[in-house]
Amino acid sequence: MGAVFRRAWAAATLASGITMTGCGFPAAPLPPSLNLPQRVNDLSAARAGNHVSLNWTMPVRNTDKLLLKGDVAVHLCRRQGTTGTCVPVGVVKLAPNAKGAFIETLPAPLASGPARALTYFVELDNSKGRSAGLSNPATVLAGQAPAAVTGLRAEMGIEGVVLHWNAVPSAQEPGLTTVRLQRTLLTPPPAKPVKPTNQPFAAPPAPVTQNLLVPRGGEPGVVLDEDIEFGETYAYRAERVMRTTIDGKKLELTSVLSMPVSIHAVNVFPPEVPADLAAVATPAHDNLPPSIDLSWKPDRDLNLAGYIVYRRENGQPWQRISPPEPVIGPGFHDAHVLPGHTYVYAVSAIGSTGLESARSPTAQETVPNQ
Repeated sequence: MGAVFRRAWAAATLASGITMTGCGFPAAPLPPSLNLPQRVNDLSAARAGNHVSLNWTMPVRNTDKLLLKGDVAVHLCRRQGTTGTCVPVGVVKLAPNAKGAFIETLPAPLASGPARALTYFVELDNSKGRSAGLSNPATVLAGQAPAAVTGLRAEMGIEGVVLHWNAVPSAQEPGLTTVRLQRTLLTPPPAKPVKPTNQPFAAPPAPVTQNLLVPRGGEPGVVLDEDIEFGETYAYRAERVMRTTIDGKKLELTSVLSMPVSIHAVNVFPPEVPADLAAVATPAHDNLPPSIDLSWKPDRDLNLAGYIVYRRENGQPWQRISPPEPVIGPGFHDAHVLPGHTYVYAVSAIGSTGLESARSPTAQETVPNQ
């Protein structure tokens, strides 16, 4: 038994020695971090007039997934077409996770001539001038920009805001050019209370700023904006937009935005005058008194509050015979008539602002004798 014990003890001691020796070996050395900032992947570019605006987000980490420290050098360049040299246009330094922005004024050769592709990139360098590569491409159009919109003005019309501007002869417009309006609501409605989560169909609030493309083929230099709310105040700006397709990509080139014009959308127009007024008399019958029923063509004005009915007899002054509240539908029952009498009627329309239209053409009717 003693020999067996000694052999077991020796084996255990050997195994322990091997284990301890293994713990003492140094681990394989890790390669030093190159500290290359991750590539930008959200670069965007937009051109208005002769200015190109670039926007992107700075990365937070380097290619080794380590946090970046300190400002990073950002090199910006542009390239014409799909090949060729990327010409430097500027250098900025930004902190990690910052929002990057840069505006270039195009040189004259790039701001003239036919439309052609112009692609921008950004590249982030480490302290030794090395990078992980160019960003995603962001393409705009080089070439002659459309003429700026001038003379923009706004006025109220019966159906909405009417906008006018100085038209440009079609021969001076490059390509498929149209006008785009930027409408901003200056009096946004108060925030509505949040509905319970069991009511998922609450309508989202209307955006404060909207872009409205003017349809082609209309009257040059004028458009009607019907999609407004009376009582609100709006500001409008306009730009000309040229659209084209290059290498399968749909691109647009815009002029600079015009100076803004604002308007308080107040309905200063009464509803349309009611039309097709007709009167039909009914003699007394079945213990019912005689009456005259009126009807007319309904007014489609969205601002309509109702109608007012007037009557006169034998050339006497007009009298309102409808109730103080406007008549809602295109009809009225006059039960206060006498057999053998002739009555003349007229109807006006009244808007929600209290503006009343002129009276309709008259309708005359005689109540039959019993």
